[in-house]
Amino acid sequence: MLLALRINVLAKGYSGISLETLKQVIEMFNASCLPYVPEKGTVGASGDLAPLSHLALGLIGEGKMWSPKSGWADAKYVLEAHGLKPVILKPKEGLALINGTQMITSLGCEAVERASAIARQADIVAALTLEVLKGTTKAFDTDIHALRPHRGQIEVAFRFRSLLDSDHHPSEIAESHRFCDHVQDAYTLRCCPQVHGVVNDTIAFVKNIITTELNSATDNPMVFANRGETISGGNFHGEYPAKALDYLAIGIHELAAISERRIERLCNPSLSELPAFLVAEGGLNSGFMIAHCTAAALVSENKALCHPSSVDSLSTSAATEDHVSMGGWAARKALRVIEHVEQVLAIELLAACQGIEFLRPLKTTTPLEKVYDLVRSVVRPWIKDRFMAPDIEAAHRLLLEQKVWEVAAPYIEKYRMEHIPESRPLSPTAFSLQFLHKKSTKIPESEDL
Repeated sequence: MLLALRINVLAKGYSGISLETLKQVIEMFNASCLPYVPEKGTVGASGDLAPLSHLALGLIGEGKMWSPKSGWADAKYVLEAHGLKPVILKPKEGLALINGTQMITSLGCEAVERASAIARQADIVAALTLEVLKGTTKAFDTDIHALRPHRGQIEVAFRFRSLLDSDHHPSEIAESHRFCDHVQDAYTLRCCPQVHGVVNDTIAFVKNIITTELNSATDNPMVFANRGETISGGNFHGEYPAKALDYLAIGIHELAAISERRIERLCNPSLSELPAFLVAEGGLNSGFMIAHCTAAALVSENKALCHPSSVDSLSTSAATEDHVSMGGWAARKALRVIEHVEQVLAIELLAACQGIEFLRPLKTTTPLEKVYDLVRSVVRPWIKDRFMAPDIEAAHRLLLEQKVWEVAAPYIEKYRMEHIPESRPLSPTAFSLQFLHKKSTKIPESEDL
């Protein structure tokens, strides 16, 4: 990705690089000859100088390089194995290869894609938890969200409606508590559209900035051949992607924060009406107790990682580069936060499926049963304690590969395309204006007093 983005910048024609050299670099990319690049060492202004210098090192036949054919080896031998020659640099070309924000941006692209994937699937996992905890669907009513029409909030509420009990795919679990006097759920269930929704909008905002950045010329100086002029500027400064990726980390973290609270509700018998820690023989087995501790630890670690790296700056290059973005650390932190979010939601997914076991023979909706079946294809139910790490890793893999989204998405899209009327079951708080009118007490006229 890093090499592809650098080629994209060079191909714009403002970097002062020859067509011959650019073609050589493209040939190396097409042969998957990839230089070794350390992930640390950039301050994110004058571009990602240190990482991109390692990239350029391989292109000129120095340092280490990898290809599927050769594996890791000295760059000159890898290139030779593919019938390629090292680049011989011409004037300006050394600087052209190393000046830009492509390290930050390449990591940022991965962060945005993974964030988008886990945000979609977080709605599915949360919907399954709501079913297990016998929550109400009333909080996802279209009219509520029309009054606060944030795009992400509206979409999340729609996904919940498409997955939960409706005339289209009824839930036996929902039917079992249809006429209870429960009015509203805890915030971690009721406020999913508002909390998950702003995460979706955050990702969309960051994606826009990263997309602009990866299609921008970020060299210095810029060569304007049509004007016959070379101008020094500041397009190399990584503040845009740095700030955006700090924002992404803060936003996506909330999915783990709210998920961990739902795991607590699943494990706590006073809140779930399920066996303590989701295991039958609680005196002999700890069930999901330690898994919940793991989720809490990951959420706590994320809180520290969400401190924005872009608020820091250290002067470099003899005070010429006296303000820097620290965007490389922002990108790496964002990826670590996203990985923790994935892992916490993997634990919630396992806990929700384990909770379903205690509600059998009742079934949930068709799409959520498909999710349950997917999980059970890789993880069996807990009857007694066992080593849980492989199970958490298996669930994490399902989320990474977007398998949870794949099984639920057809039902979500069918609900969207068919414009299915919204199901609105009676609520304990429902009232009739006509009924209120009949029951109202007449206020006496003054002459009756």
